[in-house]
Amino acid sequence: MGDSVASLARRGRTIEDVDFALIGHQESWRAASDVLAVLRGPEHTPLPDDEIKDILPWIPPRTVCHVEAGSIAHAKAGGVKARGVYIDSFIPPDHLDDAYIHENLGRIRRAAACAVNAGARIVSLGGFSSILIEGRFDQLPERRDTVFTTGNTLTVAFIVQGIRKMCALQRRELQKSTLLIVGATGDVGSGCARCLAPGVKRVLLSARNLERLRRLASELEAGGVEVEIATDLQQFSAAADIVICAASLPTSSLLLGQLAPDAIVCDAGYPKNLSPSTHMPRAKVFYGGLGQITGGLSFTPDFRGVLNRHPFPDVVHGCLLEGMALALEGRCEPFSQGRGFITRERVEEIETIAARHGIYLAPVYNADGPIEGALGCLTEWPAGLTAGAPDHVERTRPDLRPRAF
Repeated sequence: MGDSVASLARRGRTIEDVDFALIGHQESWRAASDVLAVLRGPEHTPLPDDEIKDILPWIPPRTVCHVEAGSIAHAKAGGVKARGVYIDSFIPPDHLDDAYIHENLGRIRRAAACAVNAGARIVSLGGFSSILIEGRFDQLPERRDTVFTTGNTLTVAFIVQGIRKMCALQRRELQKSTLLIVGATGDVGSGCARCLAPGVKRVLLSARNLERLRRLASELEAGGVEVEIATDLQQFSAAADIVICAASLPTSSLLLGQLAPDAIVCDAGYPKNLSPSTHMPRAKVFYGGLGQITGGLSFTPDFRGVLNRHPFPDVVHGCLLEGMALALEGRCEPFSQGRGFITRERVEEIETIAARHGIYLAPVYNADGPIEGALGCLTEWPAGLTAGAPDHVERTRPDLRPRAF
């Protein structure tokens, strides 16, 4: 491992070198508008909302910026950096439901072809991209020397870490808690179940496919876990103390069933599963699956606060960070593929790889801002208290300083 990391630091690099590619899309029209504003440059006035909604479906997937991720490994030798590209599939935010599956698959295939043509060694699939490709990796273009990962294993790692951190902050005993996972049969949901179920009192599993729920429940029960399943959240016989929302929903429309007082709720959806207006008066809600690169992250042109819309510096979704971590490690392999293969051992392995390069759980926050006592490795609060936060958080737009691309 050490030799592979060091070799990255030694060999000569040019701006054309592409270690990784990130494929994503914007979860809101506001985010899409900001991306187009940077691409068009400051000399152009922002487009009206109705024009953006007309234009976006006609924009083909393309590279929108270069990305450089830094590692804390081998710092005495000048550190290690991995260079990549961010490719936006330009899936319209209101085209995320089942009616657009074939259209969106075509977009992901074209975005994947961009990554292959760029010479990327490893490609991370973000947001709905990973959900669409689960079980469909054979539909990706000819790969040559390029491999693909959904990034879901590192996403699970950060969700689980976030749950444990919130339990510590709230003085909650995990082993006495009832855990509810919404979207339990998906890759992320089932991975969270395998990691957390053995350490809780009881597990509630919810998803749309009853047969998949039964199979997952049998797997967990074989390990001595008490499990209850339901396709309707209102059918569970117990109130949940800890909730993980990992459902593949096109909008923030999930309505939870009964919750225990002061329940801990992790919204790990992209787009978010829960609307900020959802009435959960005493629940402790946080956004899960996010990591922070302490070795540094840069974009050319400068998309800070646009592509990573978070109130903390250098925070990225775990699905995209997995590709960066593997590129920094020199392990360009399809670490996460398909559905149902995320195990505790694989989660621990990717956690170790990420941590070796200074990629840790991001400071925990929600729609109201940072959660007290959960700032983690943040060393400096960014200017403009909620700059780069999700759309429903009032924020001061950061200085983007777009450059020629």
